[in-house]
Amino acid sequence: MIRKLLLLLESGLLLAGLLLAFAVWQQHESLEQPLQLAEEQLLDVPAGATPSGLLNRLESEGILRDAFWLRLYWRFNLASHALHSGEYRMAPGMRAIDLLGLWQRGEVVQYSLTLVEGWNFRQVRAALARQAKLEQTLDGLSDAELMARLGQAGLHPEGRFFPDTYRYVRGMSDMDLLKQAHARLESVLAEEWGKRAEGLPYRDPYEALIMASLVEKETGVPEERSQIAGVFIRRLKLGMLLQTDPTVIYGLGERYNGKLTRAHLLEPTPYNTYVKAGLPPTPISLVGREAIHAALHPAEGKSLYFVARGDGSHVFSSSLEEHNRAVREFQLNRRSDYRSSPLPIPPAVKPDAQ
Repeated sequence: MIRKLLLLLESGLLLAGLLLAFAVWQQHESLEQPLQLAEEQLLDVPAGATPSGLLNRLESEGILRDAFWLRLYWRFNLASHALHSGEYRMAPGMRAIDLLGLWQRGEVVQYSLTLVEGWNFRQVRAALARQAKLEQTLDGLSDAELMARLGQAGLHPEGRFFPDTYRYVRGMSDMDLLKQAHARLESVLAEEWGKRAEGLPYRDPYEALIMASLVEKETGVPEERSQIAGVFIRRLKLGMLLQTDPTVIYGLGERYNGKLTRAHLLEPTPYNTYVKAGLPPTPISLVGREAIHAALHPAEGKSLYFVARGDGSHVFSSSLEEHNRAVREFQLNRRSDYRSSPLPIPPAVKPDAQ
């Protein structure tokens, strides 16, 4: 009887060993199998998806086999790792274990959107609307409704978002990116305001932001920003009109066709600094840190005027007589290749998705 029990026990242990060896072999084969792909594909993982559900789906689509063993592997080895929603890149030659590794590390495909210094809010909204991978939630909303949804009811949107490159993944919304850009602007403005020079004519950081937007639109030459800010601040202190063309253009809105006329300079829009004293009521563009810094650290000097040379830089003058001479030289006798801003630096070529 004892001998039979021992034989039975030995047989059971042998069978268990064989089953374990088979399971280990089968799981290894399942993990090492190449995905059946002829070309690269993106696997969309919506919020709430589970590894088991995805593996079953991939098996039904013929991309992999033995989903059962892969589910067991995840349950016993990777269950503590959250599955991030988004898109995962699957490529020919990738093994099942490689795909599970992407899920484990949360390596979702990232996209980028760059908000550019000097853009107005219409351009920001248009750029967001072009992002096919973003969930579009702003279509049909007015600017006022958008700001209310952002938690900034009653505030004008212009200039309240920081120009930068923002990364996002499928499943994020246009509002998610705006929240990031708004928080970034608030942070940068508070930081720069805390280090501002003394004696500035601003009542609050928002007025500094307005001034920074004028600087941003007037020059793209880094070393001129503080000089431009100095001119505007001296004019404010003396009670002179700012007389800056970008404010007139902004006030015209979509009516501006690329040509500024004398009639435009006399049109009494709230933004026309040729007829309205002081700063315009809101910023007129997105503003980078450098322009904010310049508005809060204007260059000292006596210049009250500036005129574009035609190569992107400006001539600064302290008297109207000097300014008129510069106007005659650079404006009335314009060169054929005249431009009021520097030539743009070609952006580095990079893929949209990473």
